[in-house]
Amino acid sequence: MGWTPDQLPDQTGKTFAITGGNSGLGLEAAKLLAARGARVVITSRREDNANAALAEIREAAPNADVDWVQLDLADLDNVARAAAEIREKCPQLDGFINNAGVMQTPNRKTAQGFELQIGTNHLGHFKLNSLLMDHFEACGTRIVAVSSIAHKFGAIHLSDLNFESRRYDPSIAYGQSKLANILYGFELQRRLAARGSKATAYAAHPGYAATNLQTAGVGMEGGSKLLRGLYAITNKVMAQTATEGAYPLVLAAAAPDAKPGAYYGPTGFYQYRGPVGESYIHPKAKDEAVARGLWELSEELVGPFFS
Repeated sequence: MGWTPDQLPDQTGKTFAITGGNSGLGLEAAKLLAARGARVVITSRREDNANAALAEIREAAPNADVDWVQLDLADLDNVARAAAEIREKCPQLDGFINNAGVMQTPNRKTAQGFELQIGTNHLGHFKLNSLLMDHFEACGTRIVAVSSIAHKFGAIHLSDLNFESRRYDPSIAYGQSKLANILYGFELQRRLAARGSKATAYAAHPGYAATNLQTAGVGMEGGSKLLRGLYAITNKVMAQTATEGAYPLVLAAAAPDAKPGAYYGPTGFYQYRGPVGESYIHPKAKDEAVARGLWELSEELVGPFFS
């Protein structure tokens, strides 16, 4: 029997922030935390999506204390503005879930010229966390990096992180970004521990959960029609629900016995689904030299992490 939200104690008085909390895993995690009495602040790129999500959270938890912040991780100027607003709206911040992301998009660039998937999924969160890190450390925040079973298929190309000198492939780019997420979570915890920080870092993944992540990227103009058709089938026959996919995120962010530096997710067949606990980590995600290299390159690209 794995971990479920039934094991989560009352969260009254605690505040959690979730990037991409307007849909999918982030929305379900917000509902689960709000149902336990937590205050929840979600981010969304669009106000209409945020308002719909807030209404859905309040429907699931009628007494929920919820708010939102506009955030576009693909624009670092927007990230800086959002960080200031998150700090203002969350004077105490008990958990921060780096959940927002894009998947298998056509070849696109962020506002600062990074490949869209590494720029959104990794570099945007890296910058956002860096701008909030003094606040995280003061609050003793739990920081959750949301990765994927796709980390097993990823490779970090430090000499060409943004596909400037190799052929772009949306699945290869996605795998790289998800490997970057888990490497970041582990490296962040090592650095926080070395600082004697009150803040702690965790990694988590949802297994294969049916959300709009599988359709949004491939549904963009120029997206893969083959993948679009494949996900229409696999989302129905293989995937678990988005609510079940959110369990590991909530465990990492709020469970009293969660271990800093651990990786939580389904433990069943190929980690697609099954009981939630400490999940399989591919050896490449344990490579501390690559993690350090990615950290240093990320600082070169978006600025120093610890002020």
